[in-house]
Amino acid sequence: MAVSAMALCAVGQVPAQASGDAEDGPVSIGVIGDGLRVREVRVLLDGWKPGVRARISEWRGGRYVREIRGWKHMTSKEQSRYKYEIATWKIGKDFRHRSRICAEVSGHTERMPCVTIQR
Repeated sequence: MAVSAMALCAVGQVPAQASGDAEDGPVSIGVIGDGLRVREVRVLLDGWKPGVRARISEWRGGRYVREIRGWKHMTSKEQSRYKYEIATWKIGKDFRHRSRICAEVSGHTERMPCVTIQR
């Protein structure tokens, strides 16, 4: 778990400005940005699962708004004997206050960590 925290900065369900991260079981999301602008989103899955894909979506008030980026194949990585899958997207867009950016990973539909964007 220490390496996944390093890969995404810190782990937790923390409301953030345009930076933060969250974890739901083996699936994690990390959002990097300033103010309400999101620069980059990273999705991480514990363990190697070649062929797995991830996507990110926007939610507001508990409702689906839109797909931010579609399904993308994740890349297998290893760091200090910790194996994981990762997908990264450059976003460069502003989001509304209290929007949630959520991650979905194929084969793990019951898991969907989200980061809340706040002023």
